[in-house]
Amino acid sequence: MRVLRPLAGLFDRLLPLRCLVCAEAGADGLDLCRDCRAALPATGHACASCALPLPAPGRCGHCLRRPPPLHIARAAFVYAAPLDRLLPRHKFRHDLAAGRLLARLMADAFVACERPQALVPVPLHRGRLRQRGYDQALELARPLAARLRLPLRADLLRRERATAAQSELDAAARRRNLRGAFRVADRPLPDHVALVDDVMTTGATLHAAATALHRAGVARVDAWVCARVP
Repeated sequence: MRVLRPLAGLFDRLLPLRCLVCAEAGADGLDLCRDCRAALPATGHACASCALPLPAPGRCGHCLRRPPPLHIARAAFVYAAPLDRLLPRHKFRHDLAAGRLLARLMADAFVACERPQALVPVPLHRGRLRQRGYDQALELARPLAARLRLPLRADLLRRERATAAQSELDAAARRRNLRGAFRVADRPLPDHVALVDDVMTTGATLHAAATALHRAGVARVDAWVCARVP
């Protein structure tokens, strides 16, 4: 896999750019045409703590009542068309071109954010990793870290328990499902990290990962995700 990934990237760069949404010619160095890029559902105003879209800047009522373990949560986009086509292609079909495109769009969205000392992809459990064959958060975090020139620390966080699929659970069950799911490596830790994931729904996974990092000694944990479910 380590040998094939750079070869696949080189092969893709030799091909003409093609929009992954509508198959028209890509533009501006992306596999995305200008019309489809203009149609991407930008986040706009959002809760600073959970990235939920809001009519004005600030924090949502839920985060004001019960502050989450995330210092700041940023989402590049709202989970809507055409992201709802690109993200499943990356997550479930191992579409590397879609992953590279999404990582590039995330980098453009987060370039002006306060820089963490490291990016930490939210890991899959090893059983799920064997089934799927790759970790979608890591495949976003790797090119994102390279483009923004940030350290990538995929070694810091481990998914210790195999949990039920979050998509099948309500918000309360998601939180219970993830108790004790993450373990932090016994090694020197940065003071400020940003968790990287593809989609944020209720935030339960990111909150569980952030809580584990805080307990291990990380002072500040942010979240950078590709899309936020409204």
